[in-house]
Amino acid sequence: MQNDTLNLIEEQLQRLPADKLETVLDFVTYLTERLRSSESFQTMVASEQVLGKDWESPEEDNAWAHL
Repeated sequence: MQNDTLNLIEEQLQRLPADKLETVLDFVTYLTERLRSSESFQTMVASEQVLGKDWESPEEDNAWAHL
């Protein structure tokens, strides 16, 4: 199915003038960055819970008390 979708997109892109292709590129770049940011955020949230076990300790509180 993905290949079918890519083929349809390519067919449509062939019909667009150059100035519209730049707009498409901007949009695809935006979507890619948004996805990457979302994945990074998901990883950060998942890591926080695991790392919290180390962070939430008296030893860790003492190490950072002077800051």
